[in-house]
Amino acid sequence: MSDIPQPSFDAPAFVRNLSERPGVYQMYAADGALLYVGKASNLRKRVSSYFQKTGLGPKTEALVARIAEIQVTITGSDTEALLLEQNLIKSQHPPFNILLRDDKSYPYIFLSQGETFPRLGFHRGAKRAKGRYFGPFPGASAVRDSLNLMQKVFRVRQCEDSFFRNRSRPCLQYQIQRCSGPCVGLVNEEEYADSVRRTVLFLEGKSTVVQTELADEMERSAERLDFERAAVLRDQIRHLQAVRERQSIESGDGTLDVIAAAAGPGLRAGAIRPRWTHSWQPELFPALQARRERSRGARCFRAPVLPRCARRSGHTARDTAWR
Repeated sequence: MSDIPQPSFDAPAFVRNLSERPGVYQMYAADGALLYVGKASNLRKRVSSYFQKTGLGPKTEALVARIAEIQVTITGSDTEALLLEQNLIKSQHPPFNILLRDDKSYPYIFLSQGETFPRLGFHRGAKRAKGRYFGPFPGASAVRDSLNLMQKVFRVRQCEDSFFRNRSRPCLQYQIQRCSGPCVGLVNEEEYADSVRRTVLFLEGKSTVVQTELADEMERSAERLDFERAAVLRDQIRHLQAVRERQSIESGDGTLDVIAAAAGPGLRAGAIRPRWTHSWQPELFPALQARRERSRGARCFRAPVLPRCARRSGHTARDTAWR
């Protein structure tokens, strides 16, 4: 006989009350230890598959025999469920998540260290290179989208070291304003290090800090009448705002609206969405606000198009506009 205690868990009753939305489920033992973390596009179908009478593998049977409680978190999409699952696995290390514990199959963003001009790049596999790894990401497309955005905003190089060391003139990425050209000395070390610092802040989820710094720098450039630099910073701010508008995963700051919440035996579920308010903030741009106030009384009028009857009677657009 097995010495493993058989916990009393009413699986049919629990499954009947589950949602069919995507989310993450956590399975606990009788002593409160986390056994397994999983994701599902349909929570009811996925969790019910663990309690079939036939067709279960040895690992699944051993897991089900220890389940005393299941907790569920509903997410807004399959991607959010994947990211939440990976964060829980990395922080909790459940014993039955043996295939995903090392996260080697998921892509990361790699930032090299120990170089004058560090490099950003795509990484998948063992983490042998010296540097920082940001992730995991749900797929390669998510990493490439992030790298593409950071090229536009921060202009940190993403070329290989062999390509970087053998350049005698800037490459196409510099010409299309996606790299600052450190390979041929078009940017100094301090400016490049500041771009790398902001890149790290962005990857750590501190885009609000980066956006505030860019806004302050844009204001200073406008006061110096350096409008070309101010326009570049304005475009960078717009890229960051577009990213924040698309975010729907949990954030460390901001105002949150709880749309729905439920609690019950073995159930903890909720749906939370960040509420970002994008509006004109005159305190961030005093010079632009002053110019806006000065031009508030100015209006441009377009002469109306005359109807055919007015054209025949000899009226002009000027007469009609000022009557």
